[in-house]
Amino acid sequence: MNFEHSPRAQALLQRLTDFMQRYVLPHNAAWHQAVQQGDYPPPFLDDLKTLAREEGLWNLFLPGLRDDEPGTRLDNLDYAPLAEAMGKLHWAPEVFNCSAPDTGNMELLHRFATPAQRTQWLTPLLDGTIRSAFAMSEPDVASSDPTNLQTTVRREGDALELNGRKWFITGVAHPACKLLIVMARNAADDSGAPDIKHHQHSMLLVPLDTPGIEVVRNISVVHHHAPEGHCEIVFRHVRVPADHLLGGWGEGFAMAQARLGPGRVHHCMRTIGQCELALALATERALERQTFGRYLSDYANVQEWIALSRIEIDQARLLVLRCAWLLDHPDMAEPAAVRAQVAAIKVVAAGLQTRVVDRAMQIFGAMGLSPDTPLAQFWTWGRALHLLDGPDEVHLRSVARHELERARTRMGASSAYFTTPEQMRTPPHLSA
Repeated sequence: MNFEHSPRAQALLQRLTDFMQRYVLPHNAAWHQAVQQGDYPPPFLDDLKTLAREEGLWNLFLPGLRDDEPGTRLDNLDYAPLAEAMGKLHWAPEVFNCSAPDTGNMELLHRFATPAQRTQWLTPLLDGTIRSAFAMSEPDVASSDPTNLQTTVRREGDALELNGRKWFITGVAHPACKLLIVMARNAADDSGAPDIKHHQHSMLLVPLDTPGIEVVRNISVVHHHAPEGHCEIVFRHVRVPADHLLGGWGEGFAMAQARLGPGRVHHCMRTIGQCELALALATERALERQTFGRYLSDYANVQEWIALSRIEIDQARLLVLRCAWLLDHPDMAEPAAVRAQVAAIKVVAAGLQTRVVDRAMQIFGAMGLSPDTPLAQFWTWGRALHLLDGPDEVHLRSVARHELERARTRMGASSAYFTTPEQMRTPPHLSA
């Protein structure tokens, strides 16, 4: 199992880092000022996107790109360090057309869309001329179990009708958002599938301007208000043509599972990038800030925080890279093992971000709570990660189930390691 990034990925990482330093970071203050003034997205963003595409730093995430599609065609392992580098600046991924949820939506369309759907939606997403959102979570049920979803889709002749409510739908407030991929429960199941529980959901391609869609509000995450939005949406008798069904009727659950793996690697590596930046900020602050005649870096507890953060970041990175490698080599592990790894990295990343950023905020003092550093926003997002994309408890349950299943298959094999009195009375016979 080799986690070393290819020479091509290393070269791209250097180019991306140079691009960030030369073009993106100098615009960071202007980005925040524009957003505070309600000018979103800032007018210079399109110029940065054009420049990134000209530099060959575009659609870096999608290994299945065709020759006639724009992008870099990196596998998950090679994309991971680039996602980490972009993650240090939360708005940077859009510059390279690597923003969530577009990345996951493009993957879904790439795998399951019809030729007409690809032309209408995938092509402009790959070109970066539109944005999209993925609508699954709902306010009145535990959406971590998709079988609970209450939003329904009903076949009405040559149309599909949606009714329901979704919330915390990322990206809907972006002015360029034109497409919702909506996961809904089939109002009347006729899939004929033996496992009805996991074959009663479908995905629909719904233009955001379809009559009957109401964007109720942009919900703050803790007190952080994202300009791209984490929105609540109501669907009232929303009708789209039947050919707006993505994949097959009743296949929504399976498609949602297929979307999770690479997208979660992207999220986790961006998190690790934010943690690296938080640690860098904290260590520099510790070297320059004094209390009671001593630098913070001289205090044993601060040294312990720094050491723990370094160890935990490196541990998390290795786990995520291992998961990326497994996704790139599906023949090297059973699907259940890969799913357990995908669940594990989500738990690890959320815990990592809250711990590392919390320590950095403590080292910074009151400034760490202010908008003068990115730490408060990082902490807010880290806390949200404990719930977003399924709460930690659900993913821990998945990992535990896999481990228990492994134990069932080897039941009794570990008994040889016992040293019972009976075993001690009857030692094995040794022969030459």
